[in-house]
Amino acid sequence: MAREADDRLILHGRHPVLEALRSGARRVDEVLIEREAEGRGADLVALARQAGVRCSRVPRGTLTALAGTPHHQGVVARVAARAYAGLEEVLVVPRAKGEAALFLLLDQVQDPGNLGNLLRTAEALGVHGVMVLRHQAVGLTGHAVRAAAGALEYLPVARVGNLVQAIEVLQKEGCWVVGASATPAELPPPWRLDLRGPLALVLGSEGRGLRPLVARRCDALTRIPLAGRIGSLNVAAAGAALLYEVVRQRAGTAVRGAEAAARSAGGAPGEKSVDSRGLGT
Repeated sequence: MAREADDRLILHGRHPVLEALRSGARRVDEVLIEREAEGRGADLVALARQAGVRCSRVPRGTLTALAGTPHHQGVVARVAARAYAGLEEVLVVPRAKGEAALFLLLDQVQDPGNLGNLLRTAEALGVHGVMVLRHQAVGLTGHAVRAAAGALEYLPVARVGNLVQAIEVLQKEGCWVVGASATPAELPPPWRLDLRGPLALVLGSEGRGLRPLVARRCDALTRIPLAGRIGSLNVAAAGAALLYEVVRQRAGTAVRGAEAAARSAGGAPGEKSVDSRGLGT
């Protein structure tokens, strides 16, 4: 993705453009499709017309010039820039959905590919919002947005100046804050922690991990045990593993709750009751 003006971006690739059209989360001014690929892009054309967006077929070279790369998959769109969300905007998302909060905080993550992959995984697994640092960290660059593959059309990302202060706000909101760390080896694995309630996961940078002050402010630390010879996972893989554990625990709660409710009420398994925190009981 390239920047055309302060308020407009050039978005490229099938998934990012499709999700921009589907979500309606930002203004799409124009969709351009490779002229030489006449048999492709019918779904994009249909969505663009449905949304009232101008759609044209142009030479591949035009797309390459606009995108700044030949790897655009024959699709480019002119769209409004995606703004960062405010912290308050992120906090209200789980309340509006009536769900136990799940937030992801990133401490000085530097690689745009890692950021984009984390955002894609976070959106797919039900994270309500992500918080990144304003300084000494990668932002929503073109590489990051492309790696997110459309997730940013649905997932709010807030940029904060001080991660410790953001953690304190989340704790006041009732979130249990769990940081991921590679050391010491005695740290409990995530499956020994109860991750079913309102939760914020904190991941550190690719090289140094969590900064000491951030780690001390967390309510708990966890470590993903590794059985192979490689001593650590990259931050995107670690984030995916931790988020899957959260989903596993919460799904297990729902199943156990449905079975208990069915036994006590004589109902059918699969009916779910919910307690005051939004968790299955």
